[in-house]
Amino acid sequence: MIPLHDNIPARHPPLMMWALLSLNVFIFMFELSLPNQTLEAFFYHFGIVPARFGQPARSEWILFRARCYLPFITSMFLHGGWVHLISNMWVLWIFGDNVEDRMGHWRFFVFYLLCGLIAGIVHSVTNSRSAIPTIGASGAIAGVLGAYFAMFPRARITVLLPIFIFPLIFTLPAALYILIWFLMQFLSGVASLAGPGQVGGVAWWAHVGGCAGGIMLYRLFLRPEGKWRLSIPF
Repeated sequence: MIPLHDNIPARHPPLMMWALLSLNVFIFMFELSLPNQTLEAFFYHFGIVPARFGQPARSEWILFRARCYLPFITSMFLHGGWVHLISNMWVLWIFGDNVEDRMGHWRFFVFYLLCGLIAGIVHSVTNSRSAIPTIGASGAIAGVLGAYFAMFPRARITVLLPIFIFPLIFTLPAALYILIWFLMQFLSGVASLAGPGQVGGVAWWAHVGGCAGGIMLYRLFLRPEGKWRLSIPF
């Protein structure tokens, strides 16, 4: 199901969401300028490679520990193609403005990074032998979805469900839409554990971890009482 829009208007300009969108697009444009071999090395250096953290004796880990942790931040600003970028930024565009409304610009930014960090850690733990770089903003955006799930469960999400060549458009409560999405990520993650250690493709457990982190942590980042009011149309 592809989300098209929700029914909650933003009360304030989502400046941080726009900044995150712009930064992701800018970095992706930089990626396109790199030769394939250089881009592969770039992803390996700045993406999360879980197998790195299972080899504590390596000089890279001992002498450059800060650099080893850096990919947990940098990986969430990298994307592997146009579809990867557009799909992530589209979901952030739909759900991020309302979450930023409730948190404020800088609280939202810290919350976003923290959810992405949690997602990266969960992915590394569940795919500890993988030597494939993991990149993308989806773990952090999953945290935004988790916060939206907790704060706006009765909002309405208009979604597109392609059935062969026939598009079906309908609305769902936000809680139901995000719950279906979460269960799909969880079940896919469970299925992936039965596969080989070298896990490629979608980082299912990063999505699960990011969303769960967003649900657990969102209250810590809300604006103080009285600074935000919004009536939700039903």
